[in-house]
This record gives sequence, C-alpha cells and structure tokens, in this order.
Amino acid sequence: MDSGDNRPFEKVLVANRAEIAVRVIRACQELGIATVAVYSELDRDALHVRMADEAYALGGETAAESYLNTDAILDVIERAGADAVHPGYGFFSENADFARAITERGVTFIGPPPEAIEVMGDKISARQAAQRVGVAGVPGNTEFLTSAEEIVAFGDEHGWPVAIKAAFGGGGRGMKVVTGADDAPAALESAEREALAYFGRGECYVEKYLEKPRHIEIQVLCDQHGNGIYIGQRDCSAQRRHQKLIEEAPAPGLRPEVARAMGEAALEVAKGCDYTNAGTVEFLYEDGQFYYLEMNTRLQVEHPVTEMVSGLDLVALQLLVAAGGELPIHQDDVTLYGHAIEVRINAEDPAGGRFLPSPGPITKLRPPSGYGVRWDGGYEAGDEISQFYDNLVGKLVCWGSTRDVAIARTLRALRELEIEGVATTIGADIAILEHADFRNVVHSTKWVEDGLDLSGVAGRQNPVAPDPPEGDEPRVRRDVDVEVNGKRFAVSMWVPESAMAPAAPSARKPKRRSTGGTAVAGSGSGNVVVPMQGTVVKVLVEEGQEVDAGETVLVLEAMKMENNVTAEKSGTVKDVKVAAGDSVSGGDVVVVIA
Repeated sequence: MDSGDNRPFEKVLVANRAEIAVRVIRACQELGIATVAVYSELDRDALHVRMADEAYALGGETAAESYLNTDAILDVIERAGADAVHPGYGFFSENADFARAITERGVTFIGPPPEAIEVMGDKISARQAAQRVGVAGVPGNTEFLTSAEEIVAFGDEHGWPVAIKAAFGGGGRGMKVVTGADDAPAALESAEREALAYFGRGECYVEKYLEKPRHIEIQVLCDQHGNGIYIGQRDCSAQRRHQKLIEEAPAPGLRPEVARAMGEAALEVAKGCDYTNAGTVEFLYEDGQFYYLEMNTRLQVEHPVTEMVSGLDLVALQLLVAAGGELPIHQDDVTLYGHAIEVRINAEDPAGGRFLPSPGPITKLRPPSGYGVRWDGGYEAGDEISQFYDNLVGKLVCWGSTRDVAIARTLRALRELEIEGVATTIGADIAILEHADFRNVVHSTKWVEDGLDLSGVAGRQNPVAPDPPEGDEPRVRRDVDVEVNGKRFAVSMWVPESAMAPAAPSARKPKRRSTGGTAVAGSGSGNVVVPMQGTVVKVLVEEGQEVDAGETVLVLEAMKMENNVTAEKSGTVKDVKVAAGDSVSGGDVVVVIA
C-alpha cells in the first residue's frame, strides 16, 4: 500500500495452475498488478504461464515435485521480488506452514492468517471451534484416525454408513464412504493416500454419513478491522464421488429464516477463529435442519456463482482485504439478483455413470457466449490435460433473472460449448439440468450416483490429428520461450521452419511396463484391462491366487482420484503384468485370469 496509487500490491505470485491461476491473473491485471506464474515441466506452455508477466520453472512433473515444493516456490518469490502470494485453491491454499513461511519473509499471503488456517484447515479443530460458538455439526470424532478399528467402533456406535474425510483439505478429495466394518481398513488406506497426494497431509477423521442431505455452503468475507459479511448461499448437491458437478446461487427452496440462520451461523464460525479474507462455511441440510460440516479457508471453485448474483468481485476483494483495506460494503448492503448456475467441465467420460478420467490433448475448444454467459477456463485448444493434475477443463457460469431462465440458458450454452480431443462431463451435465428431480429441488448429494440414469451417456472423444508433413522452408521468424536459470523469457529467432518441428517425446516420462496388448476385453474375458491412463497405486493379487468376478485386483490413480480395477470373471490369476508405481494407458492388460 506504499506505492501511492490504488494498487494493493506491486507484484503477486500465483502459487497454482490452470483455471484458478488464470482467474487470479486476470483480477490482478485489472488492478494494474504485475503477476508471476510458476510451472512444472508438464505446464511449461500452459495458459496461466502464457498470461503472466513473468514465469518461473519449479521442476518436476507431479504436484509433489512442483506445486507442493515449498522450497522451490519460496525461491521464486525471492527471485521475482513478489510482495504477495495468492494460493488459489488446492495445493497450499489451506496449509498453515506454507502461509507462515510466506509471511515470515515479509510477503503477504492472500488468505487467512496461519493461525486461522490451523484451526479451520484442520477439520477436527474446526468442528471444535464451531461447537464453541454454538453451531452444531454432523456427529464425528475429534481425533485423527490411527487405525481402522476406530472407524469400526464409531460405526457400531453411531450406525453405518460413515465417512472417512481428509483433515487438511476438501472438495471430496480423500473422502471414502464405508458401509461396514470389513471395508474400513482398505478405505482408510485409500483416503490417506489421496489426501497426502492432493493436500500434502494424510491425516483423516470419521463422521456420520447422512443418507440424503443437500450440500449448502455460505460465502463469508472478513477484513482485518473486525468487519465481516456473508454473501448468500450456494447449493452444491449435484455431485459424483463427493465432488461437485453443478453449483447454483442462491440455494433454491430454503425458507428465508433458515437461509438467514445459516448465514449468521457461518459468520459466527468465521469470527470465532479471528478469520480474515474469503472463506466458505459448509453445511449439510436435511429435513429442515442444517449441520455444520467444515470450513474451507480459501476461495472456492464455485465462487463465480456468488459473484454473478451479488455483483462482487471476490478475488479483487481478497486482494483489498489482504493489503489491510476495509470491506467497502456491510451486511445490509449485500443484495442478490437473479440466479446463477456453474457447471464444472471435467475431462471425464461419464461412461454410464462411472465418470472415468480422460487425460490427453485438447484438439478443439470453443467456449459459448451470449448474454449472461461466463467461461472461466484454464486451457485452450492445443493444451493438454495431464493425468498428474486435477481434470477441470473450465467452468461454465450462466446467470438468469430466475432459476428456470438460468437453467435454460445453461443448457443452451452447454450445447454450444465444443471440446474435442478428450471426453468431458457435458452429457451428464445436460442430463442433470434436464431432470425433473433437479428442477424440483428434490435431489441430494447421492442423487447423481443413486438416482440419475446415465446409461448411454458418454463423453465424446475425437482422435488427435497427425502432424502435417514437413517441407523445405526458408528461414522464418519464430517467437519462442526459453528459460535462463529457471526464469522464462520470450525471444525471437530466424530459423528454418523445419527446425521448429515438434521435439521428440521427453525421456523423463514415468516408467511403464509392457502389458502385452491394449485391446479392451469383452464381458467375461480373463484379461483385466484399465479403462484410463494412470499410475498403479497398489496390486492386490498375485499369480496363483483365486479371485471372484467383481473383485478388485488393483488400484489405479488418475487425476488425483483412485479407481478400483476389478476382475470380469472368476478364476485363477495366471499373470500380473504391472507393479505399484507403473504407468499404464487406457486399454492396457494388467492382469490375466485363467
């Protein structure tokens, strides 16, 4: 705030990638703030890198090697001279140690103080904090899980099913629903792996799993001067694997007194831990009652629907509050107009309801447009969706004067949206929005998986066009990006056009074994194949072992989600062609059953 102008900061480093990094960079550009991007080896030419004023390499391919590499990011902050860091969501956004490491260097963390993250970022202490201010939550334990026996004891006492959840994250990552005691050990192991991979912390806890709740969340915003507001509600009940597909604001069908009580409760939770900046308090709502679920100490993926109905730029307000400014509005000034719907466009094949990750290059991307339509994307045509990161391609957000108008506009925009090269969830999104249960607001968090018929709904995949043949070309100008000591520069060179042909594939690809064929097995085949590209996390069978049809033979991780690969017939394991850590492609045979 010492620059003498209206810019809250001089230079902001965005410690994230893809869509949210693009969103933050745009907000900074509108305020005249210089931006710094960071990138992994796989994101060298990503959209957020192309848009930023400066970009620095972190090295590595996986999140752990790059975007979760604290030392590498701190080094870039110093080299770039950034005076603030925006963490986006995921990665380090709810990591108190990272926030503290930033602030100890005299750099502003655009988010809550580390102490608030420690209280609310740890979901167990967050439950305790909510109880202290009189906000009741879903029954659950208040200690980190150390064994599956603790899950069994909780389930026997409170009833099954129960939910294992990541203590230091959200968004459904690291969440496993357990229906009985026998499933507890494997579910805990899987939840801890996912939580560690996505949030850098593997601790988990357990709570009662409600059968048919709606997922309602409240956007809160607090400054450093004791002011705080809540900005309506969002309904995020259309989910698969506990991860949101469609969100809308305001939450439909809530009585005004219930909506007000939820907002006031959310603000009490935030103020109870001296929270500042943007955050989201989540509730489960069932049979007219609401229960505190957790608080996400960051900007949410679905923040655009709140922006569309409130007219408030939440990222700009984040920057203002982080710089010490006062909120320009009070609670009585918050007014919501119309209705907004956000559809997450994921690189997944709905596959009749299985939602299989679909990494690969995007050969065509044409976003929709028109009145009330917004596209927040992290990719353009020619970019690639990597198996190592989240598979969100972009977010389609549509506003309407009423909910019915917003639904109709969203359906029109979804049919106008063109994405080729990867399968997407567009078909499933259309099925949700057209369904009477969604329109009549009788859906719940389990409705997509248990009540929506997606048979025959699949993502469209288009083959990648081959490279054009090379020819003898005169020397021409080529604008290229190069790195000098890890910093990215744009330069121009006069070279033969043929010299600019695509480079050979990197030698740093993950190791993979030959699987002896890629044909997808038919029903009842003894060849167990993987449905997608990914990394083998765990092999559960060995040669000579007897297996039953439907039994899980290995666990495959793709795009930070674990998927069980099962046998199509009963028999004896004849051959295991992969081991933990191997990378496989869709259709590869991994186990042979005789």
